[in-house]
Amino acid sequence: MGLELKKAIETISKERRIDRDVLIDTIEEAIKVAVNKKYHNRLDIEVNYNEDTGDIEVYQFKRVVEEVEDPETEISYEEAKEIDENVQMDDEVGFRLEVEDLGRIAAQAAKQVIIQRMRDAEQEIIYEEYKDRVGEIVSGTVQRKERAGLIINLGRTEALLPNDEQIPTEHYKRGDRVDGYIIEVKKEGRGPQIILSRSHPSYMEALFKREVPEVSDGTVKIMGIAREPGIKAKVAVYSKDRDVDPIGACVGVRGSRINKIIQEFKGEKIDLIVWSPNITTYAVNALAPARITSITVDEDEKSLEVVVPDNQYYLAVGRKGINVKLASKLLGWHIDIITESRYGEIYQNRQKMEQLAGVVELEVEAFYDAGFYSLEDIKDASDEEILAIEGMDEKKLGELKSALNLLTA
Repeated sequence: MGLELKKAIETISKERRIDRDVLIDTIEEAIKVAVNKKYHNRLDIEVNYNEDTGDIEVYQFKRVVEEVEDPETEISYEEAKEIDENVQMDDEVGFRLEVEDLGRIAAQAAKQVIIQRMRDAEQEIIYEEYKDRVGEIVSGTVQRKERAGLIINLGRTEALLPNDEQIPTEHYKRGDRVDGYIIEVKKEGRGPQIILSRSHPSYMEALFKREVPEVSDGTVKIMGIAREPGIKAKVAVYSKDRDVDPIGACVGVRGSRINKIIQEFKGEKIDLIVWSPNITTYAVNALAPARITSITVDEDEKSLEVVVPDNQYYLAVGRKGINVKLASKLLGWHIDIITESRYGEIYQNRQKMEQLAGVVELEVEAFYDAGFYSLEDIKDASDEEILAIEGMDEKKLGELKSALNLLTA
């Protein structure tokens, strides 16, 4: 056992770049735990590795007492004198403990420690190699599928492509080639340390940097990306150079550049949009190709009321609402799309509500706060509900009803 353990320690330390002293200390501690477990943690022991022989030596310590009450932890003064002439009361005397199956215990403990240390060393090497590569695109093959996602073989190590970082419309089988964007490198833990994504907006940005020189050198800047992975994306671009068309640069001759990116995402549609610091202009660009009639901006609520011709409504909203959803995500503002005819109805309704409020000398907001948004709402309400409007009284109620009859005639 001794020579085998000695050889194993030397080899592992050298090949795996694990500090030899740390390895020995860990093996000693593991064997101490195993021996303590064998003796139910009753003994005071010490484990040492013999450098010369490669053997593991276990020493037990007992306290010198006049009368022994616990033979496993105490030794009589007379017996201790036979081991050491100079022993005193309450001293601790150490002697070699012959542990049954020590060789097997040591072998198992050493094996476990060496395996764990090798794993730790491998993890450290992988971490050091990949920690500065977050944001890079890497390529590998699908190794297997697990509950958490796909395990991708990168060559020297494996990476995880989690289920929620995949594109829903894509399906892979073992052996398929796949590219991924590194979003995280874990220092330690079970499973792969490298986490990939194919749905992350920054992955698309990294592809633009790879395919478009003007983006790579900073002439064209990507100001924002909103994605519905596998279906559609909106990418806002801006050029620092007036002579460089940001959309033209990203599209390339006959679509050569943009098509490579679309192919990587298996046909995900990409709308290129010119960024603007003016929120109204930016919104018009983001909702293209729909034509916009007018936009009302609410800075406090960060919301936009966008009016479009009736025949442009579905173009502005998009299939299943995806166009307006991505535009809203890109701008970081809430967007309401309203048709011209609906806007006309709302405008007329507000005018009538303001007229009615003016008759009783109240602000129209008082009606809105009480839950009355149209003449029909008030007409259907009881006197008690109307009197609950702030500032309303019996006299004003009568005036309100007369005005209501005229306005709804």
